[in-house]
Amino acid sequence: MASYAIGDIQGCYHAFQALLARIEFNPEIDELWLVGDLINRGSGSLEVLRWCYAHQDCLKVVLGNHDLHALVVAAGFVRAHKGDTLDALLAASDKDLLLNWLRHQRLAYYAAPTPGEYYLMVHAGLLPAWTAQQTMHYAAEVEAALQGPNYLDFLAHMYGNLPNRWQADLTGIERLRVMTNAMTRLRVCTLQGEMEFQFKGELADVPKGFVPWFDVANRATQEVQVIFGHWSALGLQRRPNIYALDTGCLWGGQLTAMNLQTKEIRQVESHPLDKPIKLQR
Repeated sequence: MASYAIGDIQGCYHAFQALLARIEFNPEIDELWLVGDLINRGSGSLEVLRWCYAHQDCLKVVLGNHDLHALVVAAGFVRAHKGDTLDALLAASDKDLLLNWLRHQRLAYYAAPTPGEYYLMVHAGLLPAWTAQQTMHYAAEVEAALQGPNYLDFLAHMYGNLPNRWQADLTGIERLRVMTNAMTRLRVCTLQGEMEFQFKGELADVPKGFVPWFDVANRATQEVQVIFGHWSALGLQRRPNIYALDTGCLWGGQLTAMNLQTKEIRQVESHPLDKPIKLQR
């Protein structure tokens, strides 16, 4: 059995299928860890989600900001953005089935595909003060809100950049929003954990006063192997205990898989059929 973590798919169905062929994925014995942003912006969001639903027994999935965005758009709380490619999904006869499955996925996943070798997977990042155990606890709080009977109330108030730092005494939607933003939107923060959400560029251009979340000194998860995506301009990163797997397939880069037993990297190039429109970062 092999376990593979795969970077942001974002509806790039053709590249996704090519990558599965490249790693010789066998759903009977192998498993996939998907770092979120399964859908949106590529032409095959519906096909990706249908594949994931059909193969859910061999998947470990965390939600990304584009996945949450699809849920908010489907609920009617915001209009689709100009670059969104959700129309086919939202018009599909199995829309409710697929979106309900998506809504029941996790915000963080922590497990050992090889005995004794644990990985923590989130879509975007972790706040400096959070341990792996706290991250899982906070993720469970958001998951309870997203999967519960009042999930529409959560989706209606999920968007927003404030509060932009963690405080343990936060309550209600403000508490849920900070936890959601950290795990699905974070790229850079101050040394004190204040989050900034506008920056999407390369490491050399990080705004003054901010650092990549994984470079904060004394980060509580320094000894934990963390898998994430979200930051396509960052590119493939394999540092001690840090594995960034969003390699910009949507933008003409690659789709990346990492074998969690061997840490071997396999990639495929972007596929022209996955880009229905000319996209700009």
